[in-house]
Amino acid sequence: MGQKGAETRDRLLDATQELVEMGGYFGAGLNQVIAVSGAPRGSLYFHFPDGKDQLVGESVRRAGETIGAALEELAGSSSSPAEFVRDVLRHLGDRLEESGWRKGCPVATVALEMAATSDPLQEACSDVYASWESALRSRLAGHPDADDLAVTVLAMIEGALLLARTHRSREPLSRVARQITALLR
Repeated sequence: MGQKGAETRDRLLDATQELVEMGGYFGAGLNQVIAVSGAPRGSLYFHFPDGKDQLVGESVRRAGETIGAALEELAGSSSSPAEFVRDVLRHLGDRLEESGWRKGCPVATVALEMAATSDPLQEACSDVYASWESALRSRLAGHPDADDLAVTVLAMIEGALLLARTHRSREPLSRVARQITALLR
């Protein structure tokens, strides 16, 4: 694929990611994706021949990689597992607040809407969550219950993001950070 084709594909994925994060699977209609991306309709079908599920699945994976890269960066700069989790919550809170409370988790809404009805989207969401869990597990490696703790911390972060977005407040993130810090002692 040439540079122009890659740029068009990236614009389609960027638009989809933006729309999915703000409105979920059903908030990212193909006409909206085309309008937001500025790409021709034919490009959508050329780059994503399997349709909307392929487009959304790839955008979920891409968003997951972005958050995963932030997790890796934060893991490298934090001095303890508790500090790492606080930094993650702060980063996600900044992202959420800067978006006007519209960008919580880039995976959760799609998982809730589509995991029971679309195997490709369920797999994409599962893969992203597994990668995040792995990143958490790596940072918690010294803890005797690192496997269980990674799932627990991820679930707490996801819940805190949902509540923060719903209440338009960072308070749930702060409370969860305090509880995770206590849990990691």
